[in-house]
Amino acid sequence: MNFKREVLISKDNIAIVKNNQKCLKCGYCVSACNEMQVLNHCKSPLELKKLCINCGRCILDCPVDALRERYNYLKIEEILKDKKKIKIVSIAPAVRTAFLEEFGIVGKNSEEKIIGALKKLGFDYVFDIATGADLTIVEESYELESRLKENKNLPMFSSCCPAFVKYIEEFYPELIPNLSTCKSPIAMFGTIIKTYFKEKIKVNAADIVNVVVAPCTAKKAEIKREELNAAGVYTKEKGIHDTDYVLTTRELGILIKRNNIDITKIKNAKFDNPILIGSRAGLLFGNSGGVSESLIRTVYYDLKHENLKEDELVIKELRSAGGIKEYQSQNLELKILAVNDLKNAKDILDKVKNGEYVADFIEVMACPLGCINGGGQPKTTLLNKNKIKKLRRNVIFEEDLKSKHRLCHENPFIQELYANFLDSRGSSKAYQLLHRTYKAKSDLKEK
Repeated sequence: MNFKREVLISKDNIAIVKNNQKCLKCGYCVSACNEMQVLNHCKSPLELKKLCINCGRCILDCPVDALRERYNYLKIEEILKDKKKIKIVSIAPAVRTAFLEEFGIVGKNSEEKIIGALKKLGFDYVFDIATGADLTIVEESYELESRLKENKNLPMFSSCCPAFVKYIEEFYPELIPNLSTCKSPIAMFGTIIKTYFKEKIKVNAADIVNVVVAPCTAKKAEIKREELNAAGVYTKEKGIHDTDYVLTTRELGILIKRNNIDITKIKNAKFDNPILIGSRAGLLFGNSGGVSESLIRTVYYDLKHENLKEDELVIKELRSAGGIKEYQSQNLELKILAVNDLKNAKDILDKVKNGEYVADFIEVMACPLGCINGGGQPKTTLLNKNKIKKLRRNVIFEEDLKSKHRLCHENPFIQELYANFLDSRGSSKAYQLLHRTYKAKSDLKEK
């Protein structure tokens, strides 16, 4: 095998599968892996196999589909026939920006179409991961404020991108203390479904199959992390994972087509009670800079005891298409950075590591422009790639601007969750269920 002409994928890779018979050794996947700064760290094929961050950029750039995500849709089809199981599915923010592209429709918010199709497939409950994003911000803002008071482990890095988290664990383990201990929105939401919600509907956690539709291949690996089993520990039910399966946006398209559902004729539907829709601040997570923008809205409320005015909610500096976006908040005396694409992140990480860069919070998304361009999203051609990315971003921005619900901390479900279940932000129970640990993985490299 020519290591320089193809990305090598281990057969036990949780997220990505390679068909070597299809591979042309054209080098497009190598270019993608170089751009993501992973291959540049690796000295041998064996090392690359071990250190894949599961981002899926190689899949998007492969012209012959020799690379793809590890499919779960056939397993989901079987589960949907099981009348004994409670089938729950949640939709990540960026999915609704791109899903209809699988059916030739671009630039449309497909939220209500997706819900209708998932109901038609047989899911019992359809929820919004933007609510999980709201919960992440409420905990993450509290964590940042605590670190600022103690002047400890700053800058704090966002932790919602599993490809970035794995990149830190493998290549920058000395910066692990800078990672937020907050779980990602998907991980938090999975815990809540199998603890709080299972109590609401009076079933065992083992009776629930929790599925997430995500724009990301790395989420398939994230949900298998050994520390993401808080629901099992809490309920004392063995063998319980907080999230059972992840379908990519592309996989959901396959599943719907296989079941002969005409997406153009499907009835629109709404998210289910009691969780309903997340705030539009939570929806911003789908775009690079959105985590930071959402965080600022809640940190401002915490420190000033009032909300930002409506015309102050949009931070233009964080909505640009740039790879490194810097925002200095005069009101809060905070320096915030939003970085997308690991080639940009590497520059910042090196500076932080060497004490050359000072900031309070740094949001990092591995994929260029963030989750809207994730490794599990519909493929685009070189000719329409930039246009499609812009349209996806606009779906999120337009939803935020027209919504009355633009603040994570004002989500009624989140308020009720703390009042009746989590006790308070930063409580021992919240920490047990919503936070996580990390492990240096640099020892996986060849000796």
